Amino acid sequence: MLNYSLMKPEGLLLLQPQGPLTQQDFERMNLDVNAYLAEHAKLHGVMIQAKDFPGWENWAGLSAHLGFVRDHHKQVERIALVTDSQLAGVAEFFGKHFTGAQVRHFPFTDDELALQWLQTV
Repeated sequence: MLNYSLMKPEGLLLLQPQGPLTQQDFERMNLDVNAYLAEHAKLHGVMIQAKDFPGWENWAGLSAHLGFVRDHHKQVERIALVTDSQLAGVAEFFGKHFTGAQVRHFPFTDDELALQWLQTV
């Protein structure tokens, strides 16, 4: 399950995976993000906060995730990975190479610092 909120005035998308990601998670989020982007050129930042990476429920969840990234990667300025997961370095590497966004890793407890960094765009 993916909990998310869109801070519209700031142009920030906050993501908190709580379990394996599903296709429905990305379909639901996609509606809100696309509605925001219909009125704004970009998301100033995306913060992904999870103690550990929960993975995907199945192939459909992974495919929906990749589709979301494909469709929106040019419209995101910064990505903050707020996690203690061992996969953070890999995610940071791929984020930097497959998006135009600045990507930065923060320890899980530094969510306020990550939010401040996203707001300095």
